[in-house]
Amino acid sequence: MSYRIEDSAYILPAQPAGGQTLPSRSTAEYRALDAAHHIHPFSDMGALNRAGSRVIVKAKGVYLWDSDGNKIIDGMAGLWCVNVGYGRKELAEAAYGQMMELPFYNTFFKTTHPPVIELSALLAELTPEPFNHFFYCNSGSEGNDTVLRIVHQYWVTQGKQSKKYVISRRNGYHGSTIAGGTLGGMGYMHEQMPSKVEHIVHIDQPYFFGEAEGNLTPEEFGLARAQQLEAKILELGAENVAAFIGEPFQGAGGVIFPPSTYWPEIQRICRKYDILLVADEVIGGFGRTGEWFSHQHFGFEPDLITLAKGLTSGYVPMGAVGLHDRIAKAIIEHGEFNHGLTYSGHPVAAAVAVANLKLLRDEKIVERVKTDTGPYFQKLLRETFAQHPIVGDISGVGLVAGLQLAQEPKTRKRFANGGEVGTICRDFCFNGNLIMRATGDRMLLSPPLVITKQEIDEIVSTAKKALDSTAQQVGVS
Repeated sequence: MSYRIEDSAYILPAQPAGGQTLPSRSTAEYRALDAAHHIHPFSDMGALNRAGSRVIVKAKGVYLWDSDGNKIIDGMAGLWCVNVGYGRKELAEAAYGQMMELPFYNTFFKTTHPPVIELSALLAELTPEPFNHFFYCNSGSEGNDTVLRIVHQYWVTQGKQSKKYVISRRNGYHGSTIAGGTLGGMGYMHEQMPSKVEHIVHIDQPYFFGEAEGNLTPEEFGLARAQQLEAKILELGAENVAAFIGEPFQGAGGVIFPPSTYWPEIQRICRKYDILLVADEVIGGFGRTGEWFSHQHFGFEPDLITLAKGLTSGYVPMGAVGLHDRIAKAIIEHGEFNHGLTYSGHPVAAAVAVANLKLLRDEKIVERVKTDTGPYFQKLLRETFAQHPIVGDISGVGLVAGLQLAQEPKTRKRFANGGEVGTICRDFCFNGNLIMRATGDRMLLSPPLVITKQEIDEIVSTAKKALDSTAQQVGVS
């Protein structure tokens, strides 16, 4: 049976007494239309269409509702992005007001508009002192494409045109455009990209649990992995290396937090060889670790920062690149910068971003993550899972965490079929109405920053049930 869009259009009815907006189609109808016309990101569409997508129709605070009426707690803040939670009228009103005043105009042709001006000034207040200039785009992927343009243009302005190589990490994630996908060192993405960006090379990730050998301490391992950067620079020639890019903690790669020795050594090496240091703050930015930006938690000072997700709390698409003053000065003073997008600094996105950042600032949401809910979340995770039979490691700070699944936690022995075990655990979470992401054999949590302690209790107790069921299914007790 096929469905036409005019047969039963999705029309938002007046709010019923309970406040819940109901869909006008059945779940089966939505799934049929979805399967007929929609290709999802990072999905096996054949398998998904056979199973049927979960249709999300409403959200409020940290909760989602699907088309069957199930209430789901969102342990991933959408895709790491809904920092202020769902249903904030302030952001809807900012979007509506701006759409009525100036729904769109570009920032080409010597023009600007008030929302992008206000956003830029506000970002200059919230970012560390050397960051006073921002270039806008639509996503983190486009932000990292922009970073490559800025890096190469900067070295041209310095008369060092040979500096072309950008070094990143295996199992890093910097987006899914061709440039972002090449920067990220995920092999399964590279297999589907016959054309890659030139002059991008990779070193190993600082993943202690999964990759440390022998009797190395975490601190020794962190230094060893950082020193791979120096070895790669010397192999390529420092005169040919433009930048190193990394997520302060690896997000999509599994919420991997590097040992404490890692980032200081990376920064030392970059400064020694005159290499730009880029922090991809797409996931870590805007309060996730309890600092406004996650590089502040790790104590290093980048030259460029990539921003997105929490910039608007995901309510509308927007990304940005923050430029250290010395980089901005070089770009500004050396002629035309030939890069831009139709929606660079879109007025509606900028207005929503301003409203969102003011909520994070004025409601002291970031401070609460650092001093209250973040420590509570981390403590509860460790109390709950420290002795769990299939949890080998718990990493994280603030409101982000990664739980390492392991066959023998004490010896760091991983499951031979770790990805399958992660999928089993994710499905138990899914069926228990908890959104908890699996990346291989690591289970990830990154809830909205407005979450309460009671809601944290709900997430952790539901996650424990899922992990207990997983251990039982794989025969570990």
